[in-house]
Amino acid sequence: MGKGYMGKVLNVDLTAGKIEEQEIPDQTYKLFLGGAGLAAKVLYEGIPKGADPLGPDNILGFVSGLLTGTGALMTGRWMVVGKSPLTGGWGDANCGGTFSPAIKRCGYDGIFVKGMSKSPVYLRIVDGKAELVDASHLWGKDAVEAEQAIREEVGEKKGQVAVIGQAGENVSLIAGVCNDRGRIAARSGLGAVMGAKRLKAVACAGSKKIQAENPERIKALNQQFTKWLHGGENVTKRVPSKVFSVIGRLLRVSPIGMAQDGNMAKFAFRNFGTIVTNVLSSENGDSPVKNWKGAGYRDFPISTHSGRLDPQIIIDHELRKYHCFSCPVGCGGICRVTGGRYPLEETHKPEYETCCSFGALILNNDLDAIFKINEMLNRAGMDTISAGSTIAFTMECYEDGILSRQDLDGIDLRWGKAEGVIELLGKMIRREGIGDVLADGSRKAAEKIGKGSERFAVHAGGQDLAMHDSRNDPGFSVAYELEPTPGRHTNVSYQWVELFAMHKVFKGLPKTPALFRVKERYNPEGKYVLQAAGSKYVQLANGLGACLFGLQLGGTLPLVEYANAVTDWNLTPEDYLRIGERIQNVRQAFNAREGIQPLKDFRMNPRAAGDPPLTYGPLKGVKLDRDRLNKDFLRAMQWDETTGVPTKKKLEDLGLQKIAQDLYG
Repeated sequence: MGKGYMGKVLNVDLTAGKIEEQEIPDQTYKLFLGGAGLAAKVLYEGIPKGADPLGPDNILGFVSGLLTGTGALMTGRWMVVGKSPLTGGWGDANCGGTFSPAIKRCGYDGIFVKGMSKSPVYLRIVDGKAELVDASHLWGKDAVEAEQAIREEVGEKKGQVAVIGQAGENVSLIAGVCNDRGRIAARSGLGAVMGAKRLKAVACAGSKKIQAENPERIKALNQQFTKWLHGGENVTKRVPSKVFSVIGRLLRVSPIGMAQDGNMAKFAFRNFGTIVTNVLSSENGDSPVKNWKGAGYRDFPISTHSGRLDPQIIIDHELRKYHCFSCPVGCGGICRVTGGRYPLEETHKPEYETCCSFGALILNNDLDAIFKINEMLNRAGMDTISAGSTIAFTMECYEDGILSRQDLDGIDLRWGKAEGVIELLGKMIRREGIGDVLADGSRKAAEKIGKGSERFAVHAGGQDLAMHDSRNDPGFSVAYELEPTPGRHTNVSYQWVELFAMHKVFKGLPKTPALFRVKERYNPEGKYVLQAAGSKYVQLANGLGACLFGLQLGGTLPLVEYANAVTDWNLTPEDYLRIGERIQNVRQAFNAREGIQPLKDFRMNPRAAGDPPLTYGPLKGVKLDRDRLNKDFLRAMQWDETTGVPTKKKLEDLGLQKIAQDLYG
């Protein structure tokens, strides 16, 4: 086809056992791209209003980005999409690895599954033939075991697999979908949808060519980007990880803040990956501590706690770097843990979110235990953020006397007790005893436990908050409450806006200052313009299949140039940002049609907004003006300031007349 996309999707009806191809018009790609954009259109039109997320009417989609497989760098992301059983609204989860190009090599831009199978099956697409295969022999296997078994069945060298573990099979609402032996599309609870449909896996093995209009231009762009990426690495490789600990301590006490920079990001990602901030974030207030009621320097100090999770200590376990498809950075790692209580022959490096949710959030400084927990979650296919947050909630319930040791099946769940955490996590995965109460996240757990426990459940709309403190970065507060998928750190924030450097990409956007007074971070004046632009930019990236870390390299990833080289559309950067805006509005309209009003239904736990304020630490006394922050953002997006519904004018301006008719008559 020559424009990056394959022009077809595969529709699967598990109830009827039918599999059909559907052609997608060129104009659809020009309006919505691939990935999240194509998915937003398909799901909005295909899922009926009020559909049960765990019922046959929900559609579960596996989609690849428009740029994936075209030669463009850092564009190998895939997404799983559907109506979220966790929030009741739009759900998506983004993942790296190698599954994204495999979808397109089978000839499709997306695979959409509805209905429910009577018995376990997996979808196998090999050399142009798609069929549903009995998966009874795989049911009960963890994600790594099942993936390996399927790869052997389809031909290990060419087969790529998206699969659920026991958490998805047990319909845990915090279950995700895995690939590459432990990479996980974790959020929105879409592994539960897959489990409810009794779909164990999707296996893809094809050899279709993915063509671009101007491959020579792509090669030139790659050379330019790679030269920048590797610039200065001989110097930065010698910079020890302790530097980031020092930066964290300085930022904790300094009245002057420092904007994050793409050059610093490239060094951090290449050398350490996301764990580079393990100590820094604990010190400067970015990491939530002790279920959001503590401060790192006192409750998780460097000398005895956070310092034991120093990135270099983790890197010392690394066997080799892990690169997702088309990625020259390689921020992941494959590790080995020898000796100790929890030896592991080969395991994925834990990311920052895992190190925080099972570190600072629960006051655990046992790195071996974190490696073990990470492996358990990857194999079970359970969201590490939600699992850690739910255990932190349970610890506080135990501390407060709401839950007794008998209620916890005899587990000692005091803060920092790693053995108890591992035991409880196993019960959550198996839905056994108290684990059955906790397996759906902190909101559902609080509803079952009662006794005022809801004040300890730190979530937004049912999704446990990510490991970035909204009191440190108010941009996260806005994203947690107003984005179509609440509680997520991969949408947008002030930190991300700084790293995006969007003024280099799009006309008319202001540059963020390199230095600023810390108090100015809490002054929302003017910030909503960049926050809104960043929200659209992320959806543009999700439509193209681009990595968020690529966006965070200071505007150097030539995303718009790649898109024009692949499609020959010759659109302006502003045209592409408008496509991102269109995608975002369809996602928001999906929630509006379900009756969701984010200011009410996605309101996060007041603790995360500083109500009551902390009495010590770098965030001492901080209380966010959420009403002001939210209204400014809604106004910038042209969404109703009370309901969060996109205005009729905005929808019509974006060419979404049918959606405007649905919402306004």
